[in-house]
Amino acid sequence: MVTYVNKLNVHGDLVRFIDAEDRLTRFVSSRPGCVSHQTLRLVGTANFFVELSVWEDTAAHRAAVTSEGFRELAREIAVLATREQGLYETLPEQAATAA
Repeated sequence: MVTYVNKLNVHGDLVRFIDAEDRLTRFVSSRPGCVSHQTLRLVGTANFFVELSVWEDTAAHRAAVTSEGFRELAREIAVLATREQGLYETLPEQAATAA
């Protein structure tokens, strides 16, 4: 499994962003290989969010984010927020306990 992490700093209309992010969550959640998807807001702020989605594998994530439906939603969000994103993998149990 892999986890997509996207930090979003909203500089545009907050209501439009939340609406677009809600539509993105519904879209991503319906894609094959998506285990879960959620958006979190930093406590005490109005405009800082983290988007998390867990995928069965990188191929499932790639298929979802290269689809036209996703790209349209991502473009809409891109004009409203700056982002810092990455795809993460879980460390094996042995590595986590050795550290």
